[in-house]
Amino acid sequence: MPFIPHTAQEVTDMLRAIGVPDIETLFDEIPPALRLTDLPGIPEGLAEWEVGALLAERTAGDSNPTCFLGAGAYQHHIPAAVWQLVSRGEFYSAYTPYQAEASQGTLQVLYEFQSMIAGLCALDVANASLYDGASALAEAVLMAVRANGTTGRRVLLPRALHPAYRATVRSIVALQGIEVLEPGFDPATGHTDIDGIDWQGVTSLVIPQPNFFGVLEDVDLLTDAAHQAGALVIGVVNPLALAILKPPGEWGTKGADIACGEGQPLGIPLAGGGPYLGFMACREGLMRQLPGRIAGRTVDRAGKTGFTLTLQAREQHIRRARATSNICTNQGLLATAATLYLSLMGPAGLSTVARQSHAHLRHLTDGLCALPGVSAAFSGPRFNEAVLRLPGDLPQLLDGLLARHILGGLPLAEHYPELADCLLLCTTELTPASACDRYVAATADLI
Repeated sequence: MPFIPHTAQEVTDMLRAIGVPDIETLFDEIPPALRLTDLPGIPEGLAEWEVGALLAERTAGDSNPTCFLGAGAYQHHIPAAVWQLVSRGEFYSAYTPYQAEASQGTLQVLYEFQSMIAGLCALDVANASLYDGASALAEAVLMAVRANGTTGRRVLLPRALHPAYRATVRSIVALQGIEVLEPGFDPATGHTDIDGIDWQGVTSLVIPQPNFFGVLEDVDLLTDAAHQAGALVIGVVNPLALAILKPPGEWGTKGADIACGEGQPLGIPLAGGGPYLGFMACREGLMRQLPGRIAGRTVDRAGKTGFTLTLQAREQHIRRARATSNICTNQGLLATAATLYLSLMGPAGLSTVARQSHAHLRHLTDGLCALPGVSAAFSGPRFNEAVLRLPGDLPQLLDGLLARHILGGLPLAEHYPELADCLLLCTTELTPASACDRYVAATADLI
């Protein structure tokens, strides 16, 4: 039973005040067939050690399947030191720890996080994180409209962008007079196709790198085309991939204007849907349009280095009409984890993770495509995800793989009906060649 602070007399008094004789009458609109008299499998109150023993017993039969499912959330190795440090009370239990006189450690961590994100993206400035990658993109779209609004209020959001990101952007900008257009993709290569796009009134083009199909976009071509049309470029990037790919700040002739994405691959474990970590960086000229917080480094009267929040163009600090965002908090704890992860891995470690993730994907796709009826859906180059066409019933195949302790990938029928016979597969450094071989052997048995 949950803890209920009200006494029986207080409950009686409340029921009398609203004219109801008892609790049963209060809930009499719930049909009897939907009511439970007990909770099967849920025991009465137990001592703490008994709860621990019960949970251990019930999880003993759980398997730990090998994960080939990515689609925006990725299973990577996390050095043990990351969460050992993040879990310290100074970080773990602090609430809005931004008062400069009391929180120099937290502010320095945010400053380091910003510096590393700006370095990864090859852009001038980054903020102190956002809710998640999808909401970061929505904020980037709003930012581009503010900065380039004289051009128009149309935004190009390719269909090859993550479906959840597109839905989030639409939800946030729908009532702000911003028109969202969705360029399609080349059915052969998987690249975003902007041929024939009417650039009139387009304020920005979103470029996913890699895109939802795992295909690496021709970012130079897309960036230059957008700039030539007077539109800003927003890169949506996998931060780990930037260890081996050209960063957004170097795309095309002038580089992307804004970059954002999901920081979950940077030391944040998969946890049933969150919490996640959004990041955003931009050129210096757009700095005052950045949403959220920026931690800055300065010196005090004695010349000692100190850190403080600056450029907080939020509703809490300035007039609503001049605010750049209604975001009230950042993901400070997860930004701390990402900062520690990046510090411990270093450029060489990140590059190793990225290269191994790509190498394992090639091993997996080579093995699967050697099976009869299996082929790659797109010919474009890939990072650590790929779309494969497979014969037979895909849900039945995935059930069969799961029975062999393999999470086999994401079927694309729900979001892309034209790819109903396709799976999106993912590998990381944690899916070695032996695991890929096991996937291939299991698939050969099932198709």
